[in-house]
Amino acid sequence: MLKMEHLRKNYGTFSLDCSIEVLQGRVTGLIGQNGAGKSTTFKAALGLIAPDGGTIRILGKDVQDIGAKEKQELGVVLSESGFSGYLTIKDIIPVLESLYEKFDKSFFQEQIKKFGLPDNKKIKEFSTGMKAKLKVLVAASHNARLLILDEPTAGLDVVARDELLEILREFMEQDENRAILISSHISGDLETLCDDVYLIHEGKVILHEETDVLLSDYALMKADEGQYAAMDKQYLLRVRKESFGYTCLTDQKQYYMENYPKLVIEKGTIDGVITMMIRGEAI
Repeated sequence: MLKMEHLRKNYGTFSLDCSIEVLQGRVTGLIGQNGAGKSTTFKAALGLIAPDGGTIRILGKDVQDIGAKEKQELGVVLSESGFSGYLTIKDIIPVLESLYEKFDKSFFQEQIKKFGLPDNKKIKEFSTGMKAKLKVLVAASHNARLLILDEPTAGLDVVARDELLEILREFMEQDENRAILISSHISGDLETLCDDVYLIHEGKVILHEETDVLLSDYALMKADEGQYAAMDKQYLLRVRKESFGYTCLTDQKQYYMENYPKLVIEKGTIDGVITMMIRGEAI
């Protein structure tokens, strides 16, 4: 569905070199701190900025060869994108009908009602959550094969985020040939939605893992000086010095549970892995 190989883009002191792949039938997450390169990656994937090197293939074609037909099969949400605040949902429906051959008006109207969005109120009067849901509903209402969503849950409360994620789950359930690439700095969203995640830091992918594997096999371990000195370190990914000793990140939780029963071992989370991969030191 989408494959980037050594996508490069330079902006002064910032340099992006990113390789990711989004497979059919899967939801792939791109996570990282603000400024890590997530939005640059998305804009390059959509042909909105010219890369300085590397290759981008989307829906089986080079990004430069994507035409109007292929663009019909993309649903996109960018943080700075949206409709004029002076329009209503009733106003934008004919616009969507003219833009997308496969726009499903009845589905769109059903979803608008389901998520409590007023169709005769100006969009500028919508709450942040209402605007976010509208953008995702537009992206998901024209039978797109691939959704590319840049921080769609940013600024939303817990209830609004859950409603938005419900839209995305239903989108995937309707057709197994679809795929989603989504970025977020809210780890809970990705743990429940994504099949795999890429962690990008300072323009480079420093981790790619299946979400289930990350949650089941990764762990944070707390060790005092003596425990750390005696520990087999071949399966440690990162280490950070602490006041009590060391925090260690591993992707072989079971090995350490069996061989070091006195260690404090905490189940891996996306937040924990992000923190250790960025702030910890490689062995």
